[in-house]
Amino acid sequence: MLYQVLKYLLLGPLLRLVFRPRIEGLDHVPEEGAAIIAGNHLSFADHFVMPAILPRRVTFLAKAEYFTGPGLKGRLTAAFFRGVGQIPVDRSGGRASQAAISSGLSVLRKGRLLGIYPEGTRSHDGRLYKGRTGVASMAIKAGAPVVPCAMIGTFEAQPTGRRLPRITRITIRFGAPLDFSRYAGLEDQRAALRAVTDEIMYAILTLSGQEYVDTYAGEAKAAAQAQARAQARTHGRRGHGKGAAG
Repeated sequence: MLYQVLKYLLLGPLLRLVFRPRIEGLDHVPEEGAAIIAGNHLSFADHFVMPAILPRRVTFLAKAEYFTGPGLKGRLTAAFFRGVGQIPVDRSGGRASQAAISSGLSVLRKGRLLGIYPEGTRSHDGRLYKGRTGVASMAIKAGAPVVPCAMIGTFEAQPTGRRLPRITRITIRFGAPLDFSRYAGLEDQRAALRAVTDEIMYAILTLSGQEYVDTYAGEAKAAAQAQARAQARTHGRRGHGKGAAG
């Protein structure tokens, strides 16, 4: 019920007003049956804009932190994500990754649309990063097609760290469904999972026109943050030295 109210009466109309989304290739999204929408992830706004324009309901695997935040804001955020049918995902790896795959498969086995960001986290600099293989595992196990999707302009509208989005036009571009039935039975083969994932990421890259980086987004983000901290310490020491000299 909350999903319908947000999509058609509240959030959907507001997003259309703010972003004036240009939709391309919507006919590539199946009108019925299980399918995976695999997209790039540039902004917090991605969680809402794509579901708002799709005729069908799409369930996203959302990071668990959205459901466990402290205080009133945390409770409201958790209630919102649960209300719109999002599934919390623990991104710590190992057994948590398998639990996320199981959750995604349960959505697909009900004949629904599953939304996923193969990069695993938002791009901190607007580039496209190496995909995690969970999307390949679900596509092969469920026998579901994967529809590549590119969000264009959401990074400029609301980059990481910006609370409120800029009023600007964005484009949402869907590509032709990818069929991986030829990999049936190979869902436990690492080489097969990487091949499928790379094909999905290449399709997203073709749609988005982003620069590609063959590194996981989380690792690149951590490296950038470490570099920023090191530079801050260096500047701090230089400033202290100048002060002492003066």
